[in-house]
Amino acid sequence: MGEESIGSGVVLGQVLVGGAASLINLVIHAVLLAAVVWTVRRLSVSDRFVPHLAQYTLIIVATGTLLVAGHCVEVVLWAVTYGFVGAAAPGARLVELAFANYTTLGYNGTPLAENWWLLAPMTALNGIMLIGWSTALIIEILRHGGETAPSS
Repeated sequence: MGEESIGSGVVLGQVLVGGAASLINLVIHAVLLAAVVWTVRRLSVSDRFVPHLAQYTLIIVATGTLLVAGHCVEVVLWAVTYGFVGAAAPGARLVELAFANYTTLGYNGTPLAENWWLLAPMTALNGIMLIGWSTALIIEILRHGGETAPSS
């Protein structure tokens, strides 16, 4: 790999493409988390037919399921980005490659093309941030023990 300055077309192109994919993923994640928080705050735990523990468990399972689904969508967006710019060799399993980068697992023998190498750590940074954000939401829900905010 040759030395590339930040102002070079190659690096700037990688930053712009990776930044756009990261931004779209941030919007997806923000909407998902806002929807989960909005729903959890409006759930009533006063139903006498379903015990509080069962309702709380359902909230946690539903939240986890939605967050995992959201992360899968975000990984697919990275895979589509890789395919769109030709960042991987023809025939590469783009979703597997994106998952490895997003979760910081690392390469599985299929690195990105040299002129797109920066997308891998950008994917990892995006994944770390969004997974951390999801973890913070789950902890907040657990911390409140299934309480819901009063209806306004």
